[in-house]
Order: sequence, then C-alpha cells, then structure tokens
Amino acid sequence: MKDAQKDILDFWFEQTQPPQWFQVNPAFDATIKDLYEDAYEKAALGIFDDWKKNADGCLALCLLLDQFPRNMYRGTPKAFATDGKGLVVAKYALSKGFDQVLVPMKRRFLYLPFEHSENLNDQRKCVELFDRMKKDDPLGYDYAMRHLKVIEKYGRFPHRNRILARTSTPDEEEYLAQSGAGF
Repeated sequence: MKDAQKDILDFWFEQTQPPQWFQVNPAFDATIKDLYEDAYEKAALGIFDDWKKNADGCLALCLLLDQFPRNMYRGTPKAFATDGKGLVVAKYALSKGFDQVLVPMKRRFLYLPFEHSENLNDQRKCVELFDRMKKDDPLGYDYAMRHLKVIEKYGRFPHRNRILARTSTPDEEEYLAQSGAGF
C-alpha cells in the first residue's frame, strides 16, 4: 500500500502545481478520475483504513476522500459523499500529532476536511488550525475565515444547495446572487 500512498502524494505535491488544486479545469478533473477513481472507491469502502498508521497515509486518505472527489465528481452530490470519512481521518491524524510532522503545504490538506464541513464546531477548529500556521499559509487562514463566516450565517454552504437538491432560503438566494459567492 505504500506505493499507492506515494503515488497519490507524488501526483498531488510533485506533478501538479498549487494553482491547479482549486481551479475548475475539466481536463485536470478527468485526469484525477482516470488515475484515482478506483482508489477512491476502495477508500470510501474502508479498504485503505490501515493507511492511518502514519502522517503520509492519513494525508493520502484525506486527498482521496475529501479533495479528489471535488475534482472527480464536480457539480454532483458525490463530490461531497465522503466528506464525513475524510473528516474522521483528519481528526484521527490530529489526535496523533501527524499534522505537526508535515510541511504547511501538505498540512493544509489535513485541515481542509474541517473547512469543507458544514458543522460550526468543525469550522471553528479549522480557523484555529490555520491560525497556527498563518505566517506560512496566510491564504489558507483567509479562506478558513470565509468558510466560517458562511457557516455562521447560514448553517451550511448555500452554493451546495442546487447540487444537493436543497431549497435555498431567500437570504441564501441573495447571497448566491453576489459576485464571487461560494467556493
């Protein structure tokens, strides 16, 4: 399994560039799906739970369960289907101190499951985590604050409503009509 973990981490941190990670790019999304959909399905079933033994394994699992689905299944409910599993891995990694052995660029991806959660306590934890490394990742802290403010105001991410077949409130509709709303 070490080879699969290494492959995932090498792909994300060596073969791609940070600007690619968060942009909408159908070709990039298709590449991730071609390379990692099988691994994602196995991770979703818990087949790779033994990867949680170390920091790199937890990081690879967080990428598979939290970040890669956002690319592979963009615009569909499946993009968020394993968020809860990714959050469980992230919380476990933090409980073991695994985040502290990772460089900030990698640590960010252990923290993103908190940022992607629609739970207010998870959002507060996310801001706390990014605050600790604000000097190394000021943009990460800014995004954590933006996510927290949305959850504080709406209790969920309104930009997911259409995808998840949720009805938007009038306040959410007003928010979504603003330029740059959502993530």
